Amino acid sequence: MLWLNFIHLYQPANSQSERIKEAVDKSYLRLTRLLEEHPALHFTANISGCLLERLRDDGFTDLLARWRVLVKSGRLELVGSAAYHGFLPFLPEEEILYQIKRQEEITADILGVDLRGGGFFLPEMAYTPVLAQLLKKSGYSWLILDEASLPDKAMPREQAAYLDINSDLRVLVRQRDYSNTYIPDLIKKLSDHNSQPSLLVTATDAELYGLRHEDPTAKLEKMVSLPDLQTATISDFLSTAKTEPLIFQSASWETDRSQDRSQVFAVWRNPHNRLQKDLWKLADIILAAGKKYNNDVNYAAYRWHLDRGLASCMFWWASGRDFFQNFGPKAWNPDEVENGLNDLIRAVRSLQDKRSSREKVVAEKLLSRIRFRLWRRHWQKYF
Repeated sequence: MLWLNFIHLYQPANSQSERIKEAVDKSYLRLTRLLEEHPALHFTANISGCLLERLRDDGFTDLLARWRVLVKSGRLELVGSAAYHGFLPFLPEEEILYQIKRQEEITADILGVDLRGGGFFLPEMAYTPVLAQLLKKSGYSWLILDEASLPDKAMPREQAAYLDINSDLRVLVRQRDYSNTYIPDLIKKLSDHNSQPSLLVTATDAELYGLRHEDPTAKLEKMVSLPDLQTATISDFLSTAKTEPLIFQSASWETDRSQDRSQVFAVWRNPHNRLQKDLWKLADIILAAGKKYNNDVNYAAYRWHLDRGLASCMFWWASGRDFFQNFGPKAWNPDEVENGLNDLIRAVRSLQDKRSSREKVVAEKLLSRIRFRLWRRHWQKYF
C-alpha cells in the first residue's frame, strides 16, 4: 500500500506561547523524530508562515534546523499556502496575493525553501475555480483537495489524481473518511484484515498526532515499520500518475452537503449566522480602510494586526458547528472570537490619518454590536 500523507502545521499568529510549545512538544517534535528515524518515510506538509515566525521568535531554532535538513533530504516536502491562514474565498484578490507572497518570503527566509512551482494548500481546503486560476497564474502546479470538491457523479472512486479543467492545475484528492480517523489505527486495521487499498491519501492537521489524539502505545511509530507500507511525496506521485480531466466544484474539507446544501462554506460564513455576517462586515470595513490609507505613517502596525485578525479561526469559532467526528470540539469559543476581534479593531485604530476617524467610528459601533451578540449567545445558549 502506498500512503500519501499530507500534514498541515498551523497555530494562529496571536496564540499564546504556551499553546505553541504544547503543539511542538506533543506533535511537531514527534513527527520530526519519526521522519529522522525512518529514512524511507516521506511526508508532504504545509507549515504556515505565521507558525514559522512564532517558532523563530519563541526560540525553537533547533526544530527549524531539523526541518531544513529533512527538506533538503527530500523526506519532507513543503507546499505554498496563505501565511496567516485567511479564509481565501471571501478575501479580495490583493489580500490573497499578499498572503501567498508572505508565505513564500517567510519560508525562504526561515527554512531556505523556494515554494514556487510546487504544490499549494488552500487554508481549510477551501477551493473555488477563481482561486485555482489565481494560483496557476502565481506559478503553482498542483493542489490537494477534499472529496467534497469532486463533482457529485465522481464520488467516491479509486481515482486520486486529476487535472482541474478550471485552472489546468493537477489535483490530488484526499480520502475524507480515512482522513477523519486516527491514521495509525486505520492502517493497522487494514493490515490486520488484509484489506489494504493500493493507494491511501490522507490529509490532516499535524496536531492530530499527539496534541489532539493521545497515543500512549506509540501506534504511529509501530505503523511506519510495517513491511508492506510505502510512502512518497505528493509531487513525486503526481509526476508519474495518470491524471483524469475534471471540473472541480467549490467546497472545503468541512463541507457537508447534506446540511450545507448550496452554502458550501457555511462553517465560516453562514448566511443565517448573524454573528458571522457582522464579523465579515467588520473585516470588509477594515480591509477597505487599509486600502484607502495605505500610505499612513503607521501602516505597518495596521498590517501587523490585520494579519492576525483575518485568520479563519475567528469565523470558525463563531459557527457553533460540532466536529466530534473529526477529533474536534464544538466550534464555539467566544474568547477565540475575541482574539480575532481585538486584532481587527486594533488594525484600524493604528491608522494615524485624521480622515480615518469616520471608518474608526463605524468599526467601533459594529464591534460593540458583535460583542453583545457574541456574549448574549454564549450565556443564553452554551452556558
